[in-house]
Amino acid sequence: MPISRRLFIRDGVATVTLGLAAPAFLTAIAEAQGLSSSRRLVVVYLGGGNDALNTLVSYQDPSYYNRRPTIAIPAGQVLQVGADAAGRALGFHPRLGGLVNIFNEGRLALVQRTGYENSSRSHFEATDIWGTGNPKSSTGSGWLGRYLDTLPRPVDALAAWNTTSDTPRALVSGQTGVPAIPNSTTYTYASPNRGSAALQERAAAQTMAANVAAGRPHLAFVNSTSRAAIETLDRVAQASSYTPTVAYPNNGFALALRTVAGAIVRGVGSRISWVQTGGYDTHAGQGAAGGGAYANLMGTFGDGLLAFYNDLRNQGLLNDTLVLQFSEFGRRITENGSNGTDHGAGAVMMAMGGAVRGGIYGTAASLDPNPSNPTLENSGGDVKYETDFRSVYARALDGWLGANSTSVLGGDFRSGAPPIV
Repeated sequence: MPISRRLFIRDGVATVTLGLAAPAFLTAIAEAQGLSSSRRLVVVYLGGGNDALNTLVSYQDPSYYNRRPTIAIPAGQVLQVGADAAGRALGFHPRLGGLVNIFNEGRLALVQRTGYENSSRSHFEATDIWGTGNPKSSTGSGWLGRYLDTLPRPVDALAAWNTTSDTPRALVSGQTGVPAIPNSTTYTYASPNRGSAALQERAAAQTMAANVAAGRPHLAFVNSTSRAAIETLDRVAQASSYTPTVAYPNNGFALALRTVAGAIVRGVGSRISWVQTGGYDTHAGQGAAGGGAYANLMGTFGDGLLAFYNDLRNQGLLNDTLVLQFSEFGRRITENGSNGTDHGAGAVMMAMGGAVRGGIYGTAASLDPNPSNPTLENSGGDVKYETDFRSVYARALDGWLGANSTSVLGGDFRSGAPPIV
C-alpha cells in the first residue's frame, strides 16, 4: 500500500518526549508565515448529526411541542436569547448556560438553517461533503487542506493540528501534512532506549531525515515527512504541559480544547486546530431538558467551550481566536418511536471569539407540518436550509484568515455570507 503523508504523520511518531529546542530554522519558517502572531481558527465538529432544534429552540412554535411530545424542551426551561429577523423567539437548551453568557457579551454568532440542496442523510457522505466544501463531491481534498496549500512554502509542520486519531476530510491536502495528535502527552519519539541513547537515536534520525535525496523523489518524500514529524515533538510537549487559568471539565472534548489553548498560549505555530466530539446520532433515548443522552451532550459541549473561552480571555488571546462549530446535518423534526430523532437536513452553525459579531443570523423554520410550508422540505419532515454552509466558510476564509475563498472553495459564496467576523 502506498504510504501517504496523511498516514505517515498519523502513525510514524510515538515515543519519549525529549526536551530539545525546536530547530532555529523551524521558528524562522513560522515567523515567515506570520503564524506566531496570526489569527487562529479552531474548528469544533459535532459528529453524528446534531439536533439543531433542541440546541436552539423555537419555544413559541406550537408545532415544536406537537411533533416532539417527549423530547421537546419545556418553554419554561429554555434559556432565552432573543428573536430572529422573522420575530420567532429562540433560546438555548438549558445545559448551555455558559454559551448564553458568551452570547450576551456579543461574542457568539448563531447561524440558523445552514446546509445545501438535497442534503445527504449518510453520515459518511455528509461529513465528507462538509469537509470538501462541495455538495457534488465527497472525495478529494478538504476546504481547510486547500487553504493550507495556499500558505508560503515550506509550511510549518504544525500549521494545522488535528486532535483526533485520523485526519478528517476537511484537512486532507495535496501538499500539506497535518499531524493527528489525539493525546499530546503520548506524542513522543518511539525508541526502545532511554536517556542519552534515546537522545542520540533521535539526533541520528533527524540527521538522516534532513537528507534532501535529490533525484530520489520517494525517499525525499519519506525524509521530509519524517523530519516534519520529529520537529513537532518538542512544541507539542510545550502545549501538553500548559497550566490553564481555569478548570476544564474532565472529559475528552474539554481536554482537547485545553491542549489547543496550550498550543495557542505557547505559540507553537498552529493556525488551524480541529477538535471533534461524537455521540450526536441520537436515534433513541434522546431525553428532554432534565436529563438523558442529549442533555449530557449539551453539557459537555457548552461547558467545554465556556472553559476554553474564559481561558483564552484570561490570557489576552481571545481576539486572535475564532471558533467555528458545525455538524454534518440536523435531525428530523418529528421524534421517532424510540424517543429519538432520525437524520435530517438544515442545521445550526456557531462562531465564537473576541472579534465575532455576535447575534442571531438567518431565520428559524416554522415547524408546521403543512407540505406547502416553504421553510420545510421532504413533505414537511425536515428543516430546509436557508444559508449555504459554504458562505460561512467563505466568511471565515476571507474575513478571518485573509484567504481567497473563491479560489479555495471553487466558487463565489460570499454574497450570502453572514457577517460573523
